Amino acid sequence: MISKRLRAALILGLLLPALPALAGGEEPITRPHLDRTIGPRSVSLRGRTFVDHGLVGTGRLPAGTVDFLGDTLGSFSSLQIQPGSWKRVGDHYEAILWTLPDRGRNDPAAKLFFDYPARLERLRIRFAPGDGRLDLIPDGGLELRDFRGRPFTGADPDTGTLTERGMLLPAPAGGIGGGKVSLDAESLQFRRDGGFYVGDEYTANIYHFDRRGRLRGVIRPPAAIAPRRDGRPAFGSLRTPDTGRRNNQGPEGMSLSPDGRTLFVALQSALMQDSATGSAAGRTDIRVLVYDVSRTPTPARPVAHHVMQLPAYSAAGNGGAPDRTAAQSEIRALDDHSFLMLARDGAGRGAAGGAPIVYKSVLLVDVAGATNLAGTDYETGTASLLLDKAGTALRPDIVPADWAELVNMLNPVQLARFGLDVEALSEKWEAMDLVPVLEPDHPADYFLFVGNDNDFIARRCRMSGQSCDAAFDNDSRILVYRISLPTPLR
Repeated sequence: MISKRLRAALILGLLLPALPALAGGEEPITRPHLDRTIGPRSVSLRGRTFVDHGLVGTGRLPAGTVDFLGDTLGSFSSLQIQPGSWKRVGDHYEAILWTLPDRGRNDPAAKLFFDYPARLERLRIRFAPGDGRLDLIPDGGLELRDFRGRPFTGADPDTGTLTERGMLLPAPAGGIGGGKVSLDAESLQFRRDGGFYVGDEYTANIYHFDRRGRLRGVIRPPAAIAPRRDGRPAFGSLRTPDTGRRNNQGPEGMSLSPDGRTLFVALQSALMQDSATGSAAGRTDIRVLVYDVSRTPTPARPVAHHVMQLPAYSAAGNGGAPDRTAAQSEIRALDDHSFLMLARDGAGRGAAGGAPIVYKSVLLVDVAGATNLAGTDYETGTASLLLDKAGTALRPDIVPADWAELVNMLNPVQLARFGLDVEALSEKWEAMDLVPVLEPDHPADYFLFVGNDNDFIARRCRMSGQSCDAAFDNDSRILVYRISLPTPLR
């Protein structure tokens, strides 16, 4: 176990920058998890070494930016650089970046929703490492359509449903968005054929779209993950399900392995049946599903099913006992058994309550040594992973995935180089992608793009032809890090 003195030194950046982090997780975070490292920092996990070279660039879109459909542009619930578009041009890089907004401006507590059509936003980007400037230029987009060719709605379906191609889907029975399929889009992954997947928080479905944005198929979640209340599907986000995904905590992370054969799907926090009683620190045990998509883009069941234990932290950051889970918001696969994972607290610009920012990090996760729960009652039924509901200890027959911290975003020294500080960071960092540096001498070096979801918070906001003005602007922002992997992605 790491000593308090050593942990304090790590936080202050007084040790050598190449000091490796502990594999398999860390102690609970009770105070703001700051890092003042300036130079490279190496991390080892399961015998492989990775290097974080630090923050190398930033870019932003003003909160009031208007998109191709005339709505305020809200991003990034997920993002991906279009495959094949990333190129080096002299002293800079250019590409097409696609972003995924979620269900539009909303306030579930006030039951406020809009009939927001699901879409992808297209941006042209230019990144100059010399000065770290990332330019983001809106350049159209793509509206998503269901099996019938109709647009989706962001409105909460409550208990309403409709059936398409024999599948029960959420749909408001009337009022806002009535008769349309509800979609709360949270994760995006392109396929090699130009089609793409979108993860939905209402159903925990993974929707497969063709390159034109038309729905072509659905990966439905196992019984353990599908939300149910009183024995029936419970797709809405206003009433808590008995089992399955927690409200607004669905498949936030999704990624294909570099060879395009393996699809990872990670839940944002623990399922209802896997949550310990007491505080929100009991939601650390999340499910990670693994699908073989080499033969069909929409397989019926996962080939593997693992557990990963998220960090816990104290929301007050005052040294008290952890009472929150650092929920994960995105993953990016490195191979067929490991991936990067973005885990964060619920504090920052855009959050209510004024709690201090405590934890926002990119983790390395490896499932190679984790128990495979595929086909067991943990997947086909609703058996809990927990030894008992009073704590987060797993049953003795379950080994979780290994993980270690790679990038600590709460680095005031690195942020200051780009005119930023920890206190100015927004709450919801929810998007990531990796692109090669394209330097012959560094074939395993990559730029890691990390984006925030600004929740459409803008002083001048328009949504479905209506005003949705907020008291302040929450800009869409991307931070760019440089990292070294053990080997190039293939």
